[in-house]
Amino acid sequence: MPIVLPPLTRRQFIKRSLALGGTAMMNSRALAAPDRNSVGLDQNRVALLADTHISADPNRVYPGTKWPGSPVKEGEHESVHIADSLSKAAKGVIALSPRPAHLIVNGDCALGRGSEAEYKEFLRLVAPIRAAGITIQVTIGNHDNRENLWKLLPFLKKERRGLQADVIELPHANLVLLDSGKGALGDKQLKWLAKQLDERADKPALIFGHYNPYPNRGARPIKGMRDGPFLLKLLSERKHARAYFYGHTHEWQYDQRDQLHLINQPAVSYYFGKGHAHGWVDMKLTETSADLELHCLNGKHTQHGDRKQVSLKDS
Repeated sequence: MPIVLPPLTRRQFIKRSLALGGTAMMNSRALAAPDRNSVGLDQNRVALLADTHISADPNRVYPGTKWPGSPVKEGEHESVHIADSLSKAAKGVIALSPRPAHLIVNGDCALGRGSEAEYKEFLRLVAPIRAAGITIQVTIGNHDNRENLWKLLPFLKKERRGLQADVIELPHANLVLLDSGKGALGDKQLKWLAKQLDERADKPALIFGHYNPYPNRGARPIKGMRDGPFLLKLLSERKHARAYFYGHTHEWQYDQRDQLHLINQPAVSYYFGKGHAHGWVDMKLTETSADLELHCLNGKHTQHGDRKQVSLKDS
């Protein structure tokens, strides 16, 4: 089962906020406005986030363009305030009307190795989203430590721990969440995926996993998932599998192979290429398509408002 963070009641939200101190409570309450009851939830709308990379330090600033082999010269790197990036994304999601009923964080919630302190900060930052009535699903990335996250989720029963994969059945499409945290899916999970898709062939499927299925063609050279070719073959053989969404490369990219759309989500946090976008994606589902709109955290970025469409039916 995937890690699911259910909505918070107002009482739960205030209790959590009070534990953080008055200033944190005021900031969180401001993010959660307007009241969850005043804005409807749309079951055909999903907010897509990836690579939040939250640090235990709420003031952490990270130079994403600084990596081995980066073409960016020393002194010209671009840095991002990590916590502020997620807070801004949360505010944007909450401001939607109607709000998405679901939000997916597609891996790498944490910056380091997934410490409890990092996840406490992550949970604090996403609390306003939950208080707004939105259910959060989390996939596992290479920076995540599922055991440490489980420790902070007492409502997650032991029998639901283990492989973090499941199917979210929505009116117009099924969303299949995969566990690629170790850089591969493995035979067991690939067989599980094939079974889930075959049992639901009457509805389009959108598949989510943290890892890129093939080597990145963008700013930073990043190897693909070790069994990515097997995943792509499995999906290409099932015509109702319409898209694979992934993070990891911190870059907004799009590709298509036959009926299968390949959507590379941007990071909410830092980016690897100088001047690149970071932000989140608003997905609206209809009977015939999944309509994607990029929300850059820099509203003046040239890619802000960029749109892609995933066809859910053959023409």
